[in-house]
Amino acid sequence: MAAADAPPIVFVHGTRFSAGQWSPQLAALQADFPVTAVDLPGHGARSAQPWSLAAASEVIAAAVDSLDRGPALVVGHSLGGYAALEFARRRPELLRGLVLAGASASTSGAWALPYRWVAGLVPRIPADRLTRWNDRLLRRLYPPEVVAATIRGGYAFHTLPAAWGEVLGRFDAGAMRHVDAPVLILNGEKDSVFRAGEKQFARAHPHARIELIPRARHLANFDDPEAFTGAVRRFALHLPARSP
Repeated sequence: MAAADAPPIVFVHGTRFSAGQWSPQLAALQADFPVTAVDLPGHGARSAQPWSLAAASEVIAAAVDSLDRGPALVVGHSLGGYAALEFARRRPELLRGLVLAGASASTSGAWALPYRWVAGLVPRIPADRLTRWNDRLLRRLYPPEVVAATIRGGYAFHTLPAAWGEVLGRFDAGAMRHVDAPVLILNGEKDSVFRAGEKQFARAHPHARIELIPRARHLANFDDPEAFTGAVRRFALHLPARSP
């Protein structure tokens, strides 16, 4: 059972995935923390809902409220990390801490060009083919117990153009000024693209630090679930006590 002062934790998945991305973390943390994971608009159980950052912020807010323990630590990966930054701007009263995982790169400039290309290409490829490719890739790279829930949750290819169309050009290190809570920038050591701006993001916030998962790539919580979960746990336990 979670301790009375344990911060609630809300996990926010990355591009095309669902709440199932966080099954290893939920299983490891649920005995000690109030914890949940969301499906963003257009993903998972919300597949039919239109994407927007505003709607994503409200989904995260509803998850925080559902835990009924006050402001939460929000852990966002990739697209979910940028959605968490938007949530921090819109709903600062609900944020106790922020973990940005694979989401500390500016989404502007030349860096964004390949992602605009991918966002335009995806709708031209049949969804069943993309599903087979993704299933095969995950099963080849990771143990079944790590990715089974993600595969069952399916993929939101149809939402990718709208989601990244809104995120691209919108976020850089300046977004950190809207985060009124401690920040852990948690990246895979080998995630060279999405950790490209980590130092700038950290410098832009008075209470941010960087931690790397050795040898991990963009999906660091799959590459080394124990190390990723351990980093989140340590950060959660060292958050300042909630104000009365």
